[in-house]
Amino acid sequence: MQHPSPPLWPHIRSEPGPRIPLFSVRLDWLENPRTREVLQRLVLETPDWVNVVALTVAGRVVMVRQFRFGVGKITTEIPGGIVDPGETSGEAARRELLEETGYTTEEWEYLGAVEANPAIQNNLCHHWLARNVVKNGQMALGDGEDIMVMEMTLEELKAEIREGRLLHSLALSALGRVFDLWG
Repeated sequence: MQHPSPPLWPHIRSEPGPRIPLFSVRLDWLENPRTREVLQRLVLETPDWVNVVALTVAGRVVMVRQFRFGVGKITTEIPGGIVDPGETSGEAARRELLEETGYTTEEWEYLGAVEANPAIQNNLCHHWLARNVVKNGQMALGDGEDIMVMEMTLEELKAEIREGRLLHSLALSALGRVFDLWG
């Protein structure tokens, strides 16, 4: 059964805003089809991202802890990052897993994508599953990264979620494609 949707808002014009590391700002003027009022809206244009659910041969989940500037605290997440220009999401997933953790594998499965924050952003976050990962490389952290890597059992992962230590929505989305996190 199809459910009705509101109409699209006619796009009146766009204007570039400031360019900031990681994203650009675009200002759009759109007409609300219900009121016919033209409203200015801000859009953050940013490259797509990747997240990797990495499982060891023993079935443990490779997790990272790092300081996140936006929330001003240490977060628990899965490896991930930006898809660089000219790179596919699969290539970015392989690169990010190696750079952030030192783990590699040849067993990859694309899990799908989610809109990171469609209210104000234009990008997708692609979820990848990496099976039978092994630590056989060196981490290559960027200047803005200081990452601690750990392996967790599914029960430890569920405890992180239950106790409010894993709050990253995109990590939860990717993990939820692989595990029943709330059962």
